[in-house]
Amino acid sequence: MPVNGKQLAALRAQLAGRPDEHKELLEQLNWSVDAAGYTALADAAFSEAVNRRFNGQTSAEDIIAYVADVRARPDRAGEVVDPDAAERLIGAVLGKSNVEDLDPRTAITAKQHLLVALVADAGYDDAALDQFLLDASKLADQWLA
Repeated sequence: MPVNGKQLAALRAQLAGRPDEHKELLEQLNWSVDAAGYTALADAAFSEAVNRRFNGQTSAEDIIAYVADVRARPDRAGEVVDPDAAERLIGAVLGKSNVEDLDPRTAITAKQHLLVALVADAGYDDAALDQFLLDASKLADQWLA
């Protein structure tokens, strides 16, 4: 089942910095139907954001520095994001690390904070954010097919 508009709207609200709307839209999802699509969309958005920010030449030190920067921000990321998990998640998208042994909850928390930070750092306007989400939804649809 492809990504739907409700899933896109929920993730867009989060990435646009509207946490109350994000929470409300998440509560409106039918998780027995929408869980796979929303998860694939969030994972695809994370992958897209990492690939836009980093490249195959990115060093481990660059990843470590970025994660440290994200954890130092005033949004509680430093309290809840495991640095090793965050670094490995970025590295996995770049084909440089393995994350199969990560605790799922730890991985999800790190991905959520990193995704928000990556999108905020990109400084997308509304049109660019929409294009980013369109690209992510196409990738998610491929994964779901």
